[in-house]
Amino acid sequence: MKQNLVISCPSTSRSGYGDHARDLIRSLISMDKFNVRILDQRWGVCPQNALTEEDEDIRSRIIWDGKLSQKPDVWIQVTVPNEFQAVGEYNIGITAGMETTLVDPSWLEGCNRMDKIIVPSEHAKNVFVQSKYDKHDKRTNTKTGELKLEVPCEVLFEGSDMNIFKKTKDIPVTVIESMKEVKEEFCFLNVGHWLQGDFGHDRKDVGGVIKVFCDTFNGKKKKPALIVKTSGATYSIQDKQQMLHKFRTVMGSVKNLDVSVYLLHGDMKPEELNGLYNHPKVKAMVSFTHGEGYGRPLQEFSITGKPTIAPGWSGQVDFLSQYGVLLKGKVQQVHPSAAQEKMILKESGWFYVDVNYATAVFKDVYKNYKKYLETTRKQTQYIKDNFTLDLMKEKFKTMMGSIPTKAERVEFNLPKLEKQNA
Repeated sequence: MKQNLVISCPSTSRSGYGDHARDLIRSLISMDKFNVRILDQRWGVCPQNALTEEDEDIRSRIIWDGKLSQKPDVWIQVTVPNEFQAVGEYNIGITAGMETTLVDPSWLEGCNRMDKIIVPSEHAKNVFVQSKYDKHDKRTNTKTGELKLEVPCEVLFEGSDMNIFKKTKDIPVTVIESMKEVKEEFCFLNVGHWLQGDFGHDRKDVGGVIKVFCDTFNGKKKKPALIVKTSGATYSIQDKQQMLHKFRTVMGSVKNLDVSVYLLHGDMKPEELNGLYNHPKVKAMVSFTHGEGYGRPLQEFSITGKPTIAPGWSGQVDFLSQYGVLLKGKVQQVHPSAAQEKMILKESGWFYVDVNYATAVFKDVYKNYKKYLETTRKQTQYIKDNFTLDLMKEKFKTMMGSIPTKAERVEFNLPKLEKQNA
C-alpha cells in the first residue's frame, strides 16, 4: 500500500527553490511508492507562473484550497528551516542551507522538529553540524545545555537535467538575435541576482565582478566583453532601471572607460539559458559569489566544458573541485548592509575574492584560453558521471526507501480453547 505524502514547497515559483522543488516532486512521483500531494507556497515576490502545459503531473496534485484532509504518513517541507513544522507521521525538511559560516538558532530549532533534514552540499551540511549555541535559564542566566543539530542531515545534490543543459550548437533564435548586439567575439558571462548590500557586499558580488573586469581590461588594445545576466527580485521595467543605475554607478568609477559591459535582463526559458551558455561568443562564466548553498547556474554552465570561474569555497566546490577555475580569497565577516535577520547573520562570515588573484585569472583565461579548455572540457563528463538529475533521483529514492512505514493494525485472534477433564 502506498504511503500518503504531502510536500509543501514553491512548486509554481520561478526561483531556484522552485526549480529544485519541481525536481523533487517529479522524483517522488517516479518512485511509485507514495500518493503525492502538493501544498504550493510562495517564494518571496518571485512570479508563480513556472508550470507549463507539460506539468500536468504536478498541477493535478496541488491542494488548491491549502487544506489537509488527514495527517500524512510523510510530510516534506522545502523552505528555510525556521519554518519547518512536524505535520506528518514522519517529517523531512529540505533546505538549500546556508551561504555563510553560521545558521541562526531558530534554524536549528526548526531542524530539530523534523525527523531528518536534507541539504544540497557538503558546505551546507558542515555549517548546520558546526553551528552551536549555549542554552541559558532565563531566570538565572546560567547555562543549561547546548543548542545544536540533533537529527540526521543528509546531502542530496541538485542534479542537472541533461535533456536541457548540454553541449550543443543548436542556439535558440531569441538568443542569436540578442547576441547580435554584442560586437566582441570573446565574452565572460556572469549570472545571478543583484541582492541587497553595499558595493562589494551583495551576496553574488555582481558589482565586484563588473568593477574588477573593467579595471582589468580598461585601456587594453585587445579586450573581451562582460555580459551580466541579472535582476533584482522581478523582471519589471522598474527593476531593469534599478539594475542600469547600479551598472552606471560601478562603471562610472572607472576613468576613461572603454570596455563593454552588457546587461541581460528579463525572463529566459531553460533552453534559452542553455543556448546562451553554448553561444560561441560566450567563452567562460565568472562569479565572485560570497557563498552558495549549492550554486546551480554554475553547475549548469559547467556542462558546456567552458571555463567556470568561481570562489573555492561553499556549495559549488562539490562539483567544481576537479575541473573548475577556483578563485583564492578569504572568509571575512558579513558586512552589515548584507545582513538579514535570522538569515544572513552579521556575526557570520563568508568568502571575499582576492581581487589581485581574480585580475590575474581574468587576464590568463583571456590570453591562454585553449590551455584552460584542455582541463575544463573534462567537466562535461564529470557532471554526467556524478551530478545529473537521473543520479539525483536514484539517490533520493534510496533516502526515501529508509523511511519507516506505519504499522498496519492486525486483529489477533486466539484459538478457542475447550475445557479438558482431568
